Amino acid sequence: MWLYEKKMEHPVRVTCPDVSFAKLVITQYGGPDGELGASLRYLNQRYSMPTNQAKALCTY
Repeated sequence: MWLYEKKMEHPVRVTCPDVSFAKLVITQYGGPDGELGASLRYLNQRYSMPTNQAKALCTY
């Protein structure tokens, strides 16, 4: 049994998004086709799902 709390461990406030810096960070973690890039796309897909049932499909 587990409990899901939608709360960030370390809250982050982004005041001005920097796309070029974000691309640099992603490249450093394995490139756009790297394992981390794939996992981040999967994680973003999970949090952008419109319904809780769809989110549950991406959670395991």
